[in-house]
Amino acid sequence: MNITSLLSPERVVVCDDIASKKRLLEHLGELLGSSSPRLSKQVIFDALINREKLGSTGLGKGVAIPHGRMAELEEPVCAFIRVKNPVDFDASDGKPVDLVFSLLVPEESTEEHLQVLSTIAEIFSNTGICNALRQCDDGASVLDQLYQWESRRISA
Repeated sequence: MNITSLLSPERVVVCDDIASKKRLLEHLGELLGSSSPRLSKQVIFDALINREKLGSTGLGKGVAIPHGRMAELEEPVCAFIRVKNPVDFDASDGKPVDLVFSLLVPEESTEEHLQVLSTIAEIFSNTGICNALRQCDDGASVLDQLYQWESRRISA
């Protein structure tokens, strides 16, 4: 799975003005909504918040993968936010979150959904890439780190 193909520079950001899980999910709705005129940020926010009601997507160790399914989508789309001031995300370990990789997939896309989630989980299980992402001051640096990680993964 080539995860960077699901991102675009405008959907990879570093933020210092997000203070809550709700605001983080709203910002993800804005970023993901920019990927298609058929997607409204409110509908995306609702999908993400409804998924969170089933159980937090905060995995622990400061990372989260908010995700959802959308009938309006034809292909998966991702957004990434590094939060400079970690926010409470109801993570399994109780620690606040500062690295957030969000995913939306078409409603019928079960296998692809699992593949993308698996790749994102692989990124977040790698301490080296997580530490590198935490040092990034802008979206371009984050995207560059993800490209480098992916390049090493493919060549391994």
